[in-house]
Amino acid sequence: MMGPVEEKVELESDEEIPFSSTPVERKVHAFGCEATQMYSRGHFAYSWTLKQMRMGPPSSVYIVILKSKINVLLPFGPIAILLHYLTRKHGWVFFFSLLGITPLAERLGYATEQLAFYTGPTVGGLLNATFGNATEMIISIYALKNGMIRVVQQSLLGSILSNMLLVLGCAFFIGGIIHRKIQVFNKAAAVVNSGLLLMAVMGIMFPAVLHFTHTEVHFGKSELSLSRFSSCIMLIAYASYLFFQLKSQPNLYNLIEEGRDSDGDSDEDEAPEITHWEAIGWLAILTLWVSVLSGYLVDAIQGASDSWNMPVAFISVILLPIVGNAAEHGSAIMFAMKDKLDLTLGVAIGSSIQISMFVIPFCVVVGWFMGQPMDLNFQLFETATLFITVLVVAFMLQEGTSNYFKGLMLILGYLIVAASFFVHVDSDG
Repeated sequence: MMGPVEEKVELESDEEIPFSSTPVERKVHAFGCEATQMYSRGHFAYSWTLKQMRMGPPSSVYIVILKSKINVLLPFGPIAILLHYLTRKHGWVFFFSLLGITPLAERLGYATEQLAFYTGPTVGGLLNATFGNATEMIISIYALKNGMIRVVQQSLLGSILSNMLLVLGCAFFIGGIIHRKIQVFNKAAAVVNSGLLLMAVMGIMFPAVLHFTHTEVHFGKSELSLSRFSSCIMLIAYASYLFFQLKSQPNLYNLIEEGRDSDGDSDEDEAPEITHWEAIGWLAILTLWVSVLSGYLVDAIQGASDSWNMPVAFISVILLPIVGNAAEHGSAIMFAMKDKLDLTLGVAIGSSIQISMFVIPFCVVVGWFMGQPMDLNFQLFETATLFITVLVVAFMLQEGTSNYFKGLMLILGYLIVAASFFVHVDSDG
C-alpha cells in the first residue's frame, strides 16, 4: 500500500520542481520574472527616450548632415568657390560644383519627404513638384537671369531624357537581374503618365514646327506668344493631374500604396524623423546653398567646355542632369530591387512629368516676367530626340510588365543619345 503512495508523492513533487518547489527556487523564479519585466520596461523607456531625442535640433543635424553617406561630397562645394577665386580654372570649378551640389539635391528630396508627413498628400504633392526638382529650377533660373536660354532648355531636356532612359533603364535592368522574373506594375497609371508625356511633347513640338516651317504670322513673335500660351495650358494640365491623382481618382494609384504596405514596412519607418519646422528650416538652408553653388556652376560651363574640348550641349544635356537626378536614380533602383515597380515609375516617370509639365512651363513664365525670350522651341534636334524617347518609353510601358532586357534597351538608348549630343553643335551657339 505504501509503495504506490510514495511513488505518487514522488511524481507530484517531480512535476512541481520546474515551477520552483522550494522557497529558494520560488524566489529565483520570481526574481527572473521581475527582472524580465524590468528589462521590458527599461527597453520600452529607452526606445521612447530615443524617439523623443530623435526630434530635437541636435539629432536633426545628425540625421540631415551626418547620417547620409553621400554627404562626404559636401566639402567639394567650398572647394569649388575657393578655386573660382584662386585659380580661375573653370573646368575644376565646374567639376567640384557638380560634386558639391549632388548631396544637396539628395537632401532636398529628403527634407521634402519629411515635410510631406505633416502637410498631407495634396500639399505634399505640390511640395514634391516644387522641391523635388528644386536643383534644376534653381540652376535654370540663374541661367535665365544671365540670358543663357539654351542652357536652360538643354539641361531640362537632359533631365527628362535621363529619367526616362537611364534611371528607368537601370531600375528595370537591376530589378530583372535580382528577381529573375517578369515584374509587374500598375498599367493604368503608366498609361495616364505616358499620355501626359505625349501632351508635353506636343506643347514643345508645335513652337519648333512653327519656327522651322517659317509659317509664323509675325516672325519672331508668334513663336514666343505660342510658347507662353502653351506653357500656361501645360501648368493648368499639371494642376489638373495633381487633382486627378490625389482627389478625384485616387483609386487608380492605390497599388502604389499597397505595394508600399505589402512588404511589411513598420510604422516607425513611415514616421517622420524631424519636426515640420526643422524640415522647413533645412529646405531654406539647402535651397540657399544650392543657389550659391549654382551660380558658380553656370558661370563655369563655357570655360569647362573650352578646357575639356567638349560641346556645351553635351555638358547641359548629359552632365548637368546627373546632379539633379542623383537622388531619383538611387531611389528608383532601390524600389526595383524590392520589387516595388510602381514606386520606381512614380520616381522616374513622375519626375519627367514634373519637369516637362511644370518646370519647363514655369521657366517660360519666369522668363516672361524677367524680360527674357524663353520659349518652347527646343530646336529641331532636341525636339526630335525628346519625341522619339517618349514614344520608346511609352511602348515599353504599355504591357504593364518589365524585365532586364527592357532595362538594357533603355540604357543602350541613352548611350546613343549621349553620343549624339557629344557630336552635336548648337546652331545658336
